[in-house]
Amino acid sequence: MESQITKLKRLTIANSNVFMVPCNLAKNFLSLLYLDFHDNLLVNNRLNETICKGSWPSLQTLNLSQNSLKSLEQTAEYTSRLPNLNNLDISQNNFGEIPDACEWPKHLKYLNLSSTQIPKVTKCIPPTLEVLDVSGNNLKEFGLQLSFLKELYLTRNQLKTLPGAAPIPNLVALSVRRNKLNGFSKEEFESFRRMELLDASDNNFICSCEFLSFIQHEARLAQVLVGWPDRYVCDSPLAVRGAQVGAVHLSLMECHRSLMVSLICVLVFLVILLLVAVGYKYHLVWYLRMTWAWLQAKRKPKRAPPKDVCYDAFVSYSENDSDWVENTMVQELEQACPPFRLCLHKRDFVPGKWIVDNIIDSIEKSRKTLFVLSEHFVQSEWCKYELDFSHFRLFDENNDAAILILLEPIQSNAIPKRFCKLRKIMNTKTYLEWPAGEEQQQVFWENLKGALKS
Repeated sequence: MESQITKLKRLTIANSNVFMVPCNLAKNFLSLLYLDFHDNLLVNNRLNETICKGSWPSLQTLNLSQNSLKSLEQTAEYTSRLPNLNNLDISQNNFGEIPDACEWPKHLKYLNLSSTQIPKVTKCIPPTLEVLDVSGNNLKEFGLQLSFLKELYLTRNQLKTLPGAAPIPNLVALSVRRNKLNGFSKEEFESFRRMELLDASDNNFICSCEFLSFIQHEARLAQVLVGWPDRYVCDSPLAVRGAQVGAVHLSLMECHRSLMVSLICVLVFLVILLLVAVGYKYHLVWYLRMTWAWLQAKRKPKRAPPKDVCYDAFVSYSENDSDWVENTMVQELEQACPPFRLCLHKRDFVPGKWIVDNIIDSIEKSRKTLFVLSEHFVQSEWCKYELDFSHFRLFDENNDAAILILLEPIQSNAIPKRFCKLRKIMNTKTYLEWPAGEEQQQVFWENLKGALKS
């Protein structure tokens, strides 16, 4: 029996309620290379007996998973007595804590610490490892310096980014499946220069434009990613949730949202600037205000009651013609017998009152409106405004309320096109022309006075 034990190469004692192996018995397994004690009742205070000095001298692989081990530090210390051990599985033991330093077998290459409730990784992890499995431990980061590590398994943890490549330069295979990765960049991926397999499936990927661009243009990914493309699914944006990462194509607007917002803001600004410029050039603000005033005036009676009429005529003229208006026409009409009451903007407008209101009130308080037409008149912006309102108010009511005086010859086509009614009146209605001769001027005044009285 003893000779058979010494020649034994592999031994599995699983699910057998074993809590210890006597030291004297363990020393007899001189040739044993593989020992599997998984799913038993091994505890730390008896592990000293099971792995005593001189026991299992040739052992290379040891499986102590699913036992009742509580101290990682003691477990490491006892297994360090196995000089040839290179593969150790102590997964599914509730260690709970991990010390800052541990003593391990000198040639340990493979270590399985998955589902052991360790809250972090420390320098307790042996630097000689080539394969490390720390899956299922709720780890939030991994930054150990393991220069010889080739395979790293971090499945079912809480990592939000890939571990840094610099501390593990020889890594060939990495599993970060079922973590909290939102994505990874081209720089992160390319930093693992020897990477052959990457399992990043079953994560909550944010399918951003940068991530999608990298995924769709990196030809090597299809060969490296494990489970590609079926197990790589978008979690956000909401519009593509549940879709495979490789099948999602976002629009230009979705990919450059900030740029599009900036562009729209610039366009809106330019449109506003253009409207302001056009409004300034064509006096749109004036017309809007004037139209509003006219609409307000429309709500009033068409003509003011007789008791509200203060003037016989409102005089619209260019400032360049003020000398003739003030020194000739006003003198003639206001000194007549009986005198005519004329409204002049320079003299009779209420100071501080909005100009449109002054025009409206003056026209509504006048029986007639005198337009002193000249080349200066049709070129004057001010006269255009008065003419505009007269177009709205006077001509819509009664063409006879307008009296046209031609101070000098003027062609009807010289009048702005938008004053179509004024041109029509000039073409269809008799107007008074200021003559050069004194006798003719006397007739002019008589005709003008007659028109004002009508």
